[in-house]
Amino acid sequence: MTAPGPISVHDLTQALASEQTTAQEIARQTLQRVAAYEAIQPQVWIDRLDEDEVLSQAQAVDRRLVAGERPPLAGVPFAVKDNIDVAGRLTTAGCPAFAYRAELSAPVVQRLIEAGAILIGKTNLDQFATGLVGSRSPYGACAAVHNRDYISGGSSAGSAVAVAAGLVAFALGTDTAGSGRVPAALNGLVGLKPTKGRWSTRGLVPACRSLDCISVFTHTAREAALIDDVLTGFDRADAYSRRTPAPAPALGANFKIGLPRPDQLEWLGDGQSAHLFSQAVRRIETLGGEPVMIDIEPLLGAARLLYQGPWVAERTVAAEVLLKRNPGAIHPVVRTILEGGWAIGAVDAFKAEYQLKAYQRAAEAIWDAVDVLLLPTAATTYRLSEVLAEPLALNANLGLYTNFVNLLDMSAIAVPAGFRDNTTGFGVTLLGPAWADHQLLDLARRYEEIAPMPDVPPLDLAGVPATVKLAVVGAHLAAMPLHWQLTSRDAKLVRRCKTAPAYKLYAMANAKPPRPALVHVGEGGSAIEVEVYALDMEAFGSFVAEVPAPLAIGTVTLDSGEAVKGFVAEPRALDGAADITNLGGWRAYIASL
Repeated sequence: MTAPGPISVHDLTQALASEQTTAQEIARQTLQRVAAYEAIQPQVWIDRLDEDEVLSQAQAVDRRLVAGERPPLAGVPFAVKDNIDVAGRLTTAGCPAFAYRAELSAPVVQRLIEAGAILIGKTNLDQFATGLVGSRSPYGACAAVHNRDYISGGSSAGSAVAVAAGLVAFALGTDTAGSGRVPAALNGLVGLKPTKGRWSTRGLVPACRSLDCISVFTHTAREAALIDDVLTGFDRADAYSRRTPAPAPALGANFKIGLPRPDQLEWLGDGQSAHLFSQAVRRIETLGGEPVMIDIEPLLGAARLLYQGPWVAERTVAAEVLLKRNPGAIHPVVRTILEGGWAIGAVDAFKAEYQLKAYQRAAEAIWDAVDVLLLPTAATTYRLSEVLAEPLALNANLGLYTNFVNLLDMSAIAVPAGFRDNTTGFGVTLLGPAWADHQLLDLARRYEEIAPMPDVPPLDLAGVPATVKLAVVGAHLAAMPLHWQLTSRDAKLVRRCKTAPAYKLYAMANAKPPRPALVHVGEGGSAIEVEVYALDMEAFGSFVAEVPAPLAIGTVTLDSGEAVKGFVAEPRALDGAADITNLGGWRAYIASL
């Protein structure tokens, strides 16, 4: 495939305003890019809207433009992390057994759609937003777009990859401990983490509800500022929403920039990160930043509290019911973390709260000395294989300069600061107190304009093995009894969708475990819910060899018109079978038993 370039929010909106294109044409081009990149990283997406749904949104935008409206994000394609609700679609939080169908869209999603943006789909994440690596997901591990041997960063892995790979113009993530900043750094993006409560978090599956922020990935600070303008607003129905004060004035030509003492900078052996950070400091100095050495020990101390203190128990609350009823459905690394919350008592919580108050008071003093802090976003990066072998310690290393930010009620924006020789991204973060968002966005914009970054490396598109798409309809669906036959072969979920309206679905008689029979009938048939997975050739062959009669693998046509391999049935499969077509899918049938 030809590597797509970044999609500019402003280029798209200007092209629409000047009638050089239409929202429908932008949508079609977006779907083509998404489809082309599926061979590279199908695990970017957990749920994608089908072509008709995307084009319907685009048609609505075109009608608004014809009527004289000028929505600020007209025609701009975007993605949403799959722990944020979209009306009528499943929210999984990266855990199929947890999934539920959202009745309403999160206010942030609704605001973006009202602003003319076009939703393409929901993206992969570290399960329950617990992790900074992007590899803790049953839907597959996301990799850095410029070198797929390395992690993408998490938990907002799919959102970062979707933007960095040029699939969408921007994407919503979340940020409790750095999940909206670490993936930005490792993929050469801007990651805005607004002040807590600035954007509504209603409709978000909590990680730590008292700390959670919804965040955004863009290519520039100017684009992040536009998204911030759309999403900022008090939400009375969100108990954690806060009324935004008048913005502080922009920093002038001279300002004080806080830097960590050299003895407090830990690079974990990554000399290239140290060099790139030094370059970023010099760029800030050219903008008028006067360096001031700051003792960041209070920040590092607060960071340690996040996973060594009672806030682990707050993560446990978010998945409490599933953790009790079906712990095996949770990713083993995530489960280990969540189970740790059971051991934390009220006495521990109050002790940690007292510690945090002391750190907060010390952090307040920083703003008496400087206007902005500049820190590395992440000290280093790791290969996927390294993180899988040592998941907890390496994850903790990635949060060294991010974990404290929400605990200390700071605002932050991560910006690119170059690339290592292995083409993985390095970034720095501008930090301010709560409600310094406009100041940070303005400074980040000046940083980009005065100090152009090195050329972005090409996307890593090499060495993609030939794969086969397989549609499953019954016991092989996620969280169903035979799903392990796919996960054991490293199958990657491509999307959830429906068949063309040409099929009937039956529950076979006396099958253990219960199994469906999908039969093509043509006219008079219905669209049946399926999940489409990608397997390499060898894995597909071994899977087919295990399919028992009267089932077989044939060709199934999807609602998009695409033909993929999938389960079909011999005529004898219908002997004594119950017609369950009216239920629309196997999950509904199982729920009805």
